[in-house]
Amino acid sequence: MPPTATWPRRILALFVDWFACSLVARALLGADLWGPLGVFVLETALFTAFLGGSFGQLVTGLRVVRLDGSGRPLNLLGAFIRSLLIALVIPPLVFRPDGRGLHDLAVGSATVRSADLRG
Repeated sequence: MPPTATWPRRILALFVDWFACSLVARALLGADLWGPLGVFVLETALFTAFLGGSFGQLVTGLRVVRLDGSGRPLNLLGAFIRSLLIALVIPPLVFRPDGRGLHDLAVGSATVRSADLRG
């Protein structure tokens, strides 16, 4: 498995995701307080399951990979659980020395740079 992605790149991806989800929520739901969070959970789960990473991760050159070495994206349930744990904020802040947070440990995934997967 390639090394996990750096924290600055992950944080940038999170900001890109949150900004995009806020725009979509505002366009669809107006000024709803919980709208961006709901859109964020759905967007990250669907994009991670079908494309291998959230919109922000794809834009910043990151991917979420399974640790089983299959090269396939997470299944929809695993991606949804991971997204919910990220939305709780605490799981990503509790992490192992290899950079995998509780959200990754729960579903057997890691966030890595796309370039490291090709090389």
